[in-house]
Amino acid sequence: MDCLFCAVVAGSAHAHRVLDDEVAVAFLDHRPLFPGHVLVVPRRHVETVTDLPPGDVGPFFTRVQRVTAAVERGMGAVGSFVAANNRISQSVPHLHVHVVPRNPKDGLRGFFWPRSRYASEAEAAEVTARLRAAIPEPD
Repeated sequence: MDCLFCAVVAGSAHAHRVLDDEVAVAFLDHRPLFPGHVLVVPRRHVETVTDLPPGDVGPFFTRVQRVTAAVERGMGAVGSFVAANNRISQSVPHLHVHVVPRNPKDGLRGFFWPRSRYASEAEAAEVTARLRAAIPEPD
């Protein structure tokens, strides 16, 4: 199998499974930021969140929500960081959502680098207009 996460879903690659149902598989990241760092993947192979069929979005993110609650409770974390890369820095081209337990002063920094401000209200308004125009129509 070419896709590592498809192999995990199929059971032909080892993973420490946290959740396994008809929609998604969640398992420990083998290179965690902190213990309890989990990846949630859809059973169906899709590369990015924009490739996920509309009917699968709700069920998949319901599993992400459940795993997030489990990570926080199970690891005694104050909060969590939930994120997905689309293509850039996506080490495995199969949609996966990272759920990372977080605590105050845990040392996690730099996930969103570098931060800045819009130069003016006009620039912010122009970016807003571009994004609104680019929103696809619902299916």
